[in-house]
Amino acid sequence: MDQKLKTYFNWSSGKDASLAFYHLQKEGKYSVDRLLTSMNAHHDRVSMHGLRRDLLEQQIRSVGLPLITIELPKEPTMEDYNQIMSYSVMKLKSEGYSDCGFGDIFLEDLRSFREEKLKPYGITCHFPLWKRDTKEIISEFIKLGFKAIVICIKSDLLDKSFVGREIDANFINDIPPNVDPCGENGEFHTFCYDGPIFSKPIKFSIGEKVYREYKAPKREDQLKDNAAIGFWFCDLIPTEE
Repeated sequence: MDQKLKTYFNWSSGKDASLAFYHLQKEGKYSVDRLLTSMNAHHDRVSMHGLRRDLLEQQIRSVGLPLITIELPKEPTMEDYNQIMSYSVMKLKSEGYSDCGFGDIFLEDLRSFREEKLKPYGITCHFPLWKRDTKEIISEFIKLGFKAIVICIKSDLLDKSFVGREIDANFINDIPPNVDPCGENGEFHTFCYDGPIFSKPIKFSIGEKVYREYKAPKREDQLKDNAAIGFWFCDLIPTEE
């Protein structure tokens, strides 16, 4: 029998990562034994998603794999991100990792960015959901018994009522036509709290909804800062395990 490829998975804590991880494990060619998550160290929350660290840790315990976190500053530049990520990837490579997984679906520039950054380290990228229809993906997610809640939305595309909602058939039917069913363009982010990859559901209660504005990361070749982007976040409060 061929030896399985030593693999880590880039874990966002959301639905696409959960489903992609599920499929990568099912393939049987990869030994997925480590998860990697970017954190905003200043806020002590998952980057972009705004999920509390202790809820992430509960989720990881339910998955049953060790976690590495990428600790980013409050408003990281691309240079900050690349430098911190490079250090973590070098460490993973030194531990024998040859492959990694992502939950990306159709953003060509993002896939190219990931592959170009990891190529010098000899790490091969895998995208289990790549180019699949996003309506099909979200339907499969629900049918498999996964459960997720929307914890972040872009305010210019979705109104406040969508944050804090469960990912279900009603949610899919209610989103406007210019919003991807999986939020692949960054329209919304989720927290996956139950499903076939978890040993038990992650328990939480709904907290307050808050509005925040952030500047998109500035590239090194830009002369001016990017405009601010508005987001609604739904805070999730951990409950006793």
